Amino acid sequence: MLSSVKMNLSAPPPLPRGGLRITPLGGLGEIGRNMTVYEFEGKLLVVDCGVLFPEEHQPGVDVILADFTSIRDRLKDIVAIVLTHGHEDHIGGVPYLLKERSDIPIIGSKLTLAFITAKLKEHRIRPRTIEVEAGDTSKQNPFDLEFVAVNHSIPDALAVAIRTRAGIVLNTGDFKMDQFPLDKRITDLNHFARLGQEGVDVFMTDSTNAEVPGFTMSEQELVPAIETVFRNAPKRVIVSSFASHVHRIQQVLDSAHESGRKVAFVGRSMVRNMGIAEELGYLKIPRGLVVDLKKLESMPADKICLVCTGSQGEPMAALSRMSNGEHVIKVEEGDTVLLASSLIPGNENAIYRVINSLTDLGATIVHKGNAKVHVSGHASAGELVYCYNIVKPKNVIPIHGEARHMRANAALAVKTGVPANNVIIAQDGTVMDLVRGKLSVVGKVPAGYVYVDGQTVGAATEDTLAERRALGSKGIVTVLALVDLDLGVMAEKPEFITRGFVHDGHTFDAAVVEIEKALAQLPKRDAGDIDKIEGVIAKSVARWLQRTYRREPLVNAIVVDA
Repeated sequence: MLSSVKMNLSAPPPLPRGGLRITPLGGLGEIGRNMTVYEFEGKLLVVDCGVLFPEEHQPGVDVILADFTSIRDRLKDIVAIVLTHGHEDHIGGVPYLLKERSDIPIIGSKLTLAFITAKLKEHRIRPRTIEVEAGDTSKQNPFDLEFVAVNHSIPDALAVAIRTRAGIVLNTGDFKMDQFPLDKRITDLNHFARLGQEGVDVFMTDSTNAEVPGFTMSEQELVPAIETVFRNAPKRVIVSSFASHVHRIQQVLDSAHESGRKVAFVGRSMVRNMGIAEELGYLKIPRGLVVDLKKLESMPADKICLVCTGSQGEPMAALSRMSNGEHVIKVEEGDTVLLASSLIPGNENAIYRVINSLTDLGATIVHKGNAKVHVSGHASAGELVYCYNIVKPKNVIPIHGEARHMRANAALAVKTGVPANNVIIAQDGTVMDLVRGKLSVVGKVPAGYVYVDGQTVGAATEDTLAERRALGSKGIVTVLALVDLDLGVMAEKPEFITRGFVHDGHTFDAAVVEIEKALAQLPKRDAGDIDKIEGVIAKSVARWLQRTYRREPLVNAIVVDA
């Protein structure tokens, strides 16, 4: 019987001699923030360090990081950061970890290192990098690493086998088994099988599509639908995609070239990443196809293609700003907008809001729901079962997915013969030890959300977000009170200043009585303490508003000494 790890666990004990400790700090129970820490003989290895993008209930947050608390006092013990591929949910947190120790070596493929190096340059960090290819090995004492080619929605993705004397862990990263990939680079199942024959003690597998039966569709099957969009669009084609989705952009460029359209990249990350991909040979751009945005202004609309960011409805991305009329590019009647990406769970409302706004502007929207213009980069159930059967792992930890995805993945492992007791559906912060071939849960470490808010990291809290949500949905009431601090009573009737809270001239009359009662109950020792008086007034008004009007605005009090 499968069971999920419950988080009423205590801090883990010291790692047993000869044991390997595995601690996921992100990516379990969520799509993003992927990060796992491995410990052996006093040293740490980090695999991936990504970000999670905020949802609507997290206003003002730029990105969300994994919690580094459990490793912060052991930064010197980190031997390397291994990056499986160049997507933001796997590399976006690296700058924040390197700000705490800048000389940690980063290991990854050529394209992955190019993307993270460009990102780190913006943070004024010059990283130490170690480039590897599929089939390479790298010794980072006491860890022996071996890299395996896997197919994903970005070139140069790698799985990593981690060898220690405790056993072998195979972490797939994000992968699928496309047999006809655009770059001809398939997932190396022979390599998986060789590792399986050697004996994989822990298999950590991508869970994202574990609920989807069969096999994930090939990228090549999208070509006809994308070509149809370019052939039939009467005016401009505006394509929105992830800034790292090189394969999809290649398909768009090929279709644009075939239809006689010129292309301009829009958005800083899109321009940067596609420039890197072309320079390294991962993106093939016909001469003269890509031009500066300004050059398109003098061209006929049916000869224009714009490729931009914003496929997930991100408020500051190019497509969202176009939908709001806040971008230099104005969407017009007859334009066709192609959303060449999937919907990341949690982003649905933001994406559909953008779609509706663009539709109101007269654009035709083509997306996964009405055309075959996107295919997932993750293995479906049939592919996962195939991998379990050739790897034959002793223990399994489903990774990268929400709870339902991970449970579905775990069930697949059991169906292929992995004992249910050897399959752990963990959560972020779960600490697992591999000792003499047996994987067991031994405790937990902090793994909460760390919010990046502008230039601050970790200063915003759940309370901060609760206040922002209240401001956005319930309004704010500020009570300005003139109080005689010597007597602890109000010198005159308070003033109520509101924003976003609907009221009339008599709404707060009864609240004055509540304030007077609260002040009368204030201990004499606190009569001159402005902070405590403000707290008492705010709480009394908040309770009264909830009781009387069933409303819960954010209530503040400002006390002035009479």
